[in-house]
Amino acid sequence: MAIRFIASGESRSFPEGTDALPADDDGIVVTGTAAGSALPSADDAAQAAFVAVELGTECLALHTGLEPDRGNLRTVGFARFRMGDAAPTALIEIVRQPWTEPDAVTAARAFFEAAGFKTAVCEDVPGRIVDRLIRPYLNAVLRRLDDKLASAQDMDTTLRLGLGYPIGPNALLAATGLAHHYDVTQALYEALGDRDFAPARAAQVAKARAGE
Repeated sequence: MAIRFIASGESRSFPEGTDALPADDDGIVVTGTAAGSALPSADDAAQAAFVAVELGTECLALHTGLEPDRGNLRTVGFARFRMGDAAPTALIEIVRQPWTEPDAVTAARAFFEAAGFKTAVCEDVPGRIVDRLIRPYLNAVLRRLDDKLASAQDMDTTLRLGLGYPIGPNALLAATGLAHHYDVTQALYEALGDRDFAPARAAQVAKARAGE
């Protein structure tokens, strides 16, 4: 069997294209910003080993619905983690729903890992694992800057030397974009209503200036 790739818009996970992914597999991979609107038919989905649909910050259920049916039992969401415009990392987060067939999750993991990626599986929640963990932390760092706790450089030095971080949070935001941080945190704040995700002031300013 040959893998079936469906491209629908620009892909954040695979901006360079999907040529590096295995082609000799029995699955369907849908990429791009409009991937959710390009799902295969229920018959095609039911016959595939897995269907992997690229996500942004949204839930997979936005595209597959909130109830199990023939078209979504073998469907998973996925996103390759990427900070702003930096190159995508080797981490691919795979999203499952309560009724997703376990062998479909296993098949999707094996497919991405065969291409050299590391995978993690999570439930169908906005933002998945990494953004749910890191965005409140980055917001807290920006708010401590507003509080004049310390300079950005001293904060980064403390976290790098004290906790062994390879890069400080302020340097990370400078490299990957405060406006992008705003986009992600605002989307999660609207989806979850958790004040920890409300964009910090610096991110709000960066987003407003980017729109000038």
